[in-house]
Amino acid sequence: MNAEAHYTDEELVAGLSENGGFNDIVLYIYKQFSSAVVATITYNGGSQEDGEDVFQETVVSFIETVRRGKFRGEASVKTFLTVIARNIWMNELRKRQRSGYREKVYESTRDYRDPDISNYISERETKQEFRRMLEKLGEPCNKILLLFYYENLSMKEMLDQLPYENEQVVRNKKYKCLQQLIGIFKDNPGISEKFIKKSKSS
Repeated sequence: MNAEAHYTDEELVAGLSENGGFNDIVLYIYKQFSSAVVATITYNGGSQEDGEDVFQETVVSFIETVRRGKFRGEASVKTFLTVIARNIWMNELRKRQRSGYREKVYESTRDYRDPDISNYISERETKQEFRRMLEKLGEPCNKILLLFYYENLSMKEMLDQLPYENEQVVRNKKYKCLQQLIGIFKDNPGISEKFIKKSKSS
């Protein structure tokens, strides 16, 4: 990809919807938007590492949303990513609260209207499809992502169920698993088509 390349929001969405240029689009999203999302997380009580983790999950969620045809362009890609990141971080804070951490409240989120992006794994059929996607990852990724997304466990709680030495190892494993999940979207267009068909029929 040309270092000076610039994509419009429409081009970003089109590039994620079709596998042509997928890697360039994902790389552009990381370069263009990661610093703003990380800054938002660190401003609201997270560490640099928290911000990087949240941004990676945000990218995965955005790809899922686009490929299901759920991104309607009502907000810019930057705003949409920020809202996804805020939701992910709030969920993480709730997990930490259950593990003995003090939850922090986002005063700045009051002006945001939450787009309808969170029902991806709430619908029964779609949840089952997502689990089949996780199975494609194999172990330990399948278990790690199930514990995190389905059982809503914190890193500390996950450590009790995984054969790793500390929370940092679990965090690193989750990061690599999410990278593999992004690869599934790229290499298996049939999976994306199933999600798009579901979204159009819903």
